[in-house]
Amino acid sequence: MSKLYLVTGGAGFIGSHIVQRLVKRGERVRVVDNLCTGEIERLASVLSVIDFVEEDLADPAVCDRVVDGVDYVLHQAAIPSVQRSIRDPMASNRANITATLNVLESCRTHGVRRLVYAASSSVYGDTKVLPKREDMPATPLSPYALQKFVGERYAKLYFDLYKLETVSLRYFNVFGPSQDPYSEYSAVIPKFITKLLAGEKLTIFGDGEQSRDFTYVENVVQANLLALTADGAAGKMMNLGCGTRISLNQLVKQLENILGLNAQVEYLPARAGDVRDSLADIGLAERLLGYQPRVSVEDGLARTVDWFRNHASR
Repeated sequence: MSKLYLVTGGAGFIGSHIVQRLVKRGERVRVVDNLCTGEIERLASVLSVIDFVEEDLADPAVCDRVVDGVDYVLHQAAIPSVQRSIRDPMASNRANITATLNVLESCRTHGVRRLVYAASSSVYGDTKVLPKREDMPATPLSPYALQKFVGERYAKLYFDLYKLETVSLRYFNVFGPSQDPYSEYSAVIPKFITKLLAGEKLTIFGDGEQSRDFTYVENVVQANLLALTADGAAGKMMNLGCGTRISLNQLVKQLENILGLNAQVEYLPARAGDVRDSLADIGLAERLLGYQPRVSVEDGLARTVDWFRNHASR
């Protein structure tokens, strides 16, 4: 029988893109998502050919059930928000640490071949040195960042102690089609695009010169699939970005050019827990995975704008 892939958080933004790629490849796919932040609509085109389980991974019995018979796990499930973790650290801890440990334990006991863990560049904190390298110390500034760091350390421990193959990918500011623009915790790119299309004012916290290594979601999908089988990657953690950065002010200008309009921008005080600058050194992922970002920020922004233009707002 063909291999079975489990995507946790598969109704989420990144998880759903991974699911769609696996289905397109002809793989057998199981998805588990409690739909706390995920949206089943993201999987509408593939629901008939996947095994979808609406359950909570913070329950160990759920983990055992969904991991049974699985060959590979792509662990994307999380509550992915710095600000939400600051407001409700207990709930984010349950989703980001308890559930992750449950998944790892179930993978160990059920003999899963490899788990790829969605780690986060937020663990670097506000270190001034750029680009961020994997040998830099972790200095998390928020519960979310700390929880993601704990998750990747657990993944490494399960490799060292139990020989469960794990790979942790530290995502840098992922964006693309189907990303939620409406929550107060939403990422900046979908929020900006939606507001610009509606003729609304943009809000930037700080002076707008803070910079990010924005990474189009197709690049992230590519890296996850490479990480499932890459020789020499087991037990490793590595950055996943584009290796370039732009400021929020530059982002606004690029979106203005794509949309052919002028934005109104309101600047408010910077928020606690936000990182000033972020840039990935992606050399390790290039060497261990053969990873190369195929879609630039500019092309990714154009594709994302097209998607939002073609999908009716709520």
